[in-house]
Amino acid sequence: MINCAGLTIKGPLNAEYQQILTETACSFVVDLIREFRPELQQLLKTRQQVQARFDAGALPDFLPETAHIRQSDWQVAAIPVDLQDRRTEITGPVDRKMIINALNADVKVFMADFEDSQAPSWQGVIEGQINMRDANQGTISYSDPQSGKQYALRDNPALLIARVRGLHLWERHLEVDGVQVPGSLVDFALYFFHNYQIRKQKGTGVYYYLPKLQSHKEAAWWDKVFRFTESRFQQPTGFIRATVLIETLPAVFEMDEILYSLKDHIVALNCGRWDYIFSYIKTLRNHSDRVLPDRQVVTMNQPFLSAYSRLLIKTCHQRGALAMGGMAAFIPAKDPTANAAILQKVTADKSLEANNGHDGTWVAHPGLAATANAVFDAKLGDQPNQLHVLREQDAPITAAELLQPSEGDRTEAGMRINIRVALQYIAAWISGKGCVPIYGLMEDAATAEICRTSIWQWIKHGKSLSNGQLITKALFTSMLAEECEVVRAEVGIEQWQQQSFDKAAALLLSITTADELVDFLTLPAYELLV
Repeated sequence: MINCAGLTIKGPLNAEYQQILTETACSFVVDLIREFRPELQQLLKTRQQVQARFDAGALPDFLPETAHIRQSDWQVAAIPVDLQDRRTEITGPVDRKMIINALNADVKVFMADFEDSQAPSWQGVIEGQINMRDANQGTISYSDPQSGKQYALRDNPALLIARVRGLHLWERHLEVDGVQVPGSLVDFALYFFHNYQIRKQKGTGVYYYLPKLQSHKEAAWWDKVFRFTESRFQQPTGFIRATVLIETLPAVFEMDEILYSLKDHIVALNCGRWDYIFSYIKTLRNHSDRVLPDRQVVTMNQPFLSAYSRLLIKTCHQRGALAMGGMAAFIPAKDPTANAAILQKVTADKSLEANNGHDGTWVAHPGLAATANAVFDAKLGDQPNQLHVLREQDAPITAAELLQPSEGDRTEAGMRINIRVALQYIAAWISGKGCVPIYGLMEDAATAEICRTSIWQWIKHGKSLSNGQLITKALFTSMLAEECEVVRAEVGIEQWQQQSFDKAAALLLSITTADELVDFLTLPAYELLV
């Protein structure tokens, strides 16, 4: 245990790690924590109070007290030139090889993820900062120890944006005044401190993605963090720019207010569709009339998701902000016929987004970039975005549309694949991997959350499968045991033991059969993280 400028460091340090946790960097982290942790703790309590109202029967709605913001005429600050064309973005963890491959992909932006794609081991957190520093400096390289293959940056890499951890996640290896610190502020502060000068020299700013906000008051908290930082390092207002993921159900009712609270710093909102589905389940967990069907049928064609996408576009473009689309999680297949089917699905998904008016979209694999580019190139032509698409002819989107229940079956096959995906993801996560290819999809924490909360909700409300079986804790327990055997045969006994699948199964059983919904699986999983 080491104390550096008031920051207690409980993780091991080597010479490279000390380049990140310098005395001046630690001093900045400590000042941010002392300034902003108390308000963050209150914001998290407010989340619980709001959820308690929903649990008691209330439904999310537009806020009457902020109607003047929605009804008045204002715009966010002008979008910097290098953020105006974001037609295709790729996402992935801050792993060294993945950063290089993503920056070299045929995309406009790489969102380097300290959050849902990253298991926050001490090594992952600090080496991620080393990797991001080297990427910004253009010196990042990697030699694969097994294959000997060399990886290096090509000319004109994608624009780098960092996604920090959500406000609910804490960093157990660091303390200030004897209390753990918010992971979001650690990620934000270390990335800013080590990269703002090189980015300024290149004529750009420091850019972030902000995940899982639930209210405009949380957005206003981030705005204060940005202003504090810009002032401390004598940078102009707006040097820091943010894209906010609208991936919680409460936030969709406060999009104008979120833009307004960050109007000098925000450039876009993003449809974080997988977390949004998870949040729909979590927010409406006590509402038996709003239980979702199989994950596979909850697509953007479902009315509540279509309304969410269209409202986000209309709101953003009215205020001069970009409206980013969601993730294509497919992984290209080696079989030509199977791959053609995958690319057809991606084309259909991206065409829906482009035709709705989104300014860009996400892919999880470089092999999908050409397909997504083709769709948006055809739609945008020479224009960098679709800010001109105001959707003025749309009827106002109501709270009822945003909350509309989904049609579809709950099937035994759907429940079993939910179990296998959640099991494999949790096992990978507690072994230090936050982004995992499973059954042809690149899964991250959000999709695993959907898998386990869907089953929890089915159990709670006594729903039945399409074959007539009542979904109970006992049924889930027996299915989990059966699917453990399936997965053990798929991955092999060596990987089963290496990735602590038994611990993952025990955790999945615990949180899925709990009487109260566990808000985030990553919180109990963090205690098991290697």
